[in-house]
Amino acid sequence: MDQVRVRFAPSPTGYLHIGGARTALFNWLFARKNGGRLILRIEDTDRERLKEDSVNQILESLKWLGIDWDEGPQKGGDYGPYYQSQRQEFYQAAAESLLQKGKAYYCFCTEEELERERKRQRREGLPLHYSGRCRNLSHDEVRERLEQGQKYVVRIKWPKTGQIVVNDMIRGPVTFQNEQIDDFVIMKSNGWPAYNFACAVDDHAMEITHVIRAEDHLTNTPKQQFIYEALNYRVPQFAHLSMILAPDRSKLSKRHGATSVSEFKEMGCLPEAIINYLTLLGWSPPGEEKEIISPEEAIKLFSLDKVSKTAAVYDIQKLFWLNGHYIRNYDMEELTSQAVPFFIREGIISQSEAEQNREYILSVIEAVRERVKTLQELPETCRYFFEDVTDYDEKGKKKHFTKEGVENLLSQGKERLAQVQDFTVENTEKAYRDLIEELNIKGGQIIHPTRLALTGRTAGPGLFDVMALLGKERCLKRLLKAIEFIKTYKGEENIK
Repeated sequence: MDQVRVRFAPSPTGYLHIGGARTALFNWLFARKNGGRLILRIEDTDRERLKEDSVNQILESLKWLGIDWDEGPQKGGDYGPYYQSQRQEFYQAAAESLLQKGKAYYCFCTEEELERERKRQRREGLPLHYSGRCRNLSHDEVRERLEQGQKYVVRIKWPKTGQIVVNDMIRGPVTFQNEQIDDFVIMKSNGWPAYNFACAVDDHAMEITHVIRAEDHLTNTPKQQFIYEALNYRVPQFAHLSMILAPDRSKLSKRHGATSVSEFKEMGCLPEAIINYLTLLGWSPPGEEKEIISPEEAIKLFSLDKVSKTAAVYDIQKLFWLNGHYIRNYDMEELTSQAVPFFIREGIISQSEAEQNREYILSVIEAVRERVKTLQELPETCRYFFEDVTDYDEKGKKKHFTKEGVENLLSQGKERLAQVQDFTVENTEKAYRDLIEELNIKGGQIIHPTRLALTGRTAGPGLFDVMALLGKERCLKRLLKAIEFIKTYKGEENIK
């Protein structure tokens, strides 16, 4: 059996979309499962739609996700160049071969003539197909027009009758009637190859054995298969992945929120969570249902026969749930490294503070990570560990700061904390528990207002973890500030 060779072939017209990332991932899983190679090819022949720096964005997104390729940009290989814009000679040679075989022909129709043809077809309710006007020009007429320098495209000579069957590894045989396809262009008038032609020529030249891509390419496949056969190329095996739809089952777009890998990274999603999510988006491992799966486990279990034929539905809340799982279980050093840029971006710490206080930042993140689903949520969740409390939760104030004797309770709590020498979780908790017992009160009567005083919030990590992280000096200052605030606040509430 030949070595498996698959390819991911993005067009650099924007960021790496979630659908493209899944296609890359499934190719990667298939290659790794079968001891094959993943080729990265940049399909940059559509010069009008190219976006500057898009290639770099795509490469960086793939690397960040952990999808490594064996041949392609930044790697090289024996089948390059890996940019279609650098492979003109391959397309010109293949087009010349088809022309000589009579499988393709020069078309000299102008855009104006083609537009008139399309208008007539629309009026008459006909399919918008090229009429084939130049299909049977004589050799002499073709030569004469070429000598005159007339602009031309090269079209495939598509059979007018019969059918073509695509054997898809996921969908089985898919039949296309030849009459539904016209003589499509393979070389444009500007000398660049058309998409389907470049794909077929490159897949052959790079010895691709399996073409795994999205379902929206299925209609391109009969055209590509015809080109393979016309050039006596071996036809690769095809597998078309189901589409990813929005929750309302419409086509996924920007209006449904983040859709690119870079956007998810900016939101604070971890690469492992995205990979886990995409792995199970349209594929199910054999046996029991899984929600958490590592790339290593997915490689062992992956097969195309478990890929669903029906559309997958994009559920960003499921991704966030997975992300929360990975945040809770991530290596703390690595999690801190990934989280720090979000703190700097929010202005909570500076770069130098991040370096000087790394151990403290790590401890803070460890204390709160159970409570967040994205890294983007961390800075605000942790803000009171780095900045003074300037306000208190509105509902919390009314509930906890208006009760009779609350100032006295906080004052006594402050006095007990002042006596604690080694300001640890255990020692601060003991000081408060002893006080609660002595006063014969419920724990919540002092714990809830203390939390509000120290953090400005009604929820968060364990109170005594918060105390230990804030340290004795800050705890005493914040309790004193809250006591003073309560006196004024109660007066205002009484006036109301």
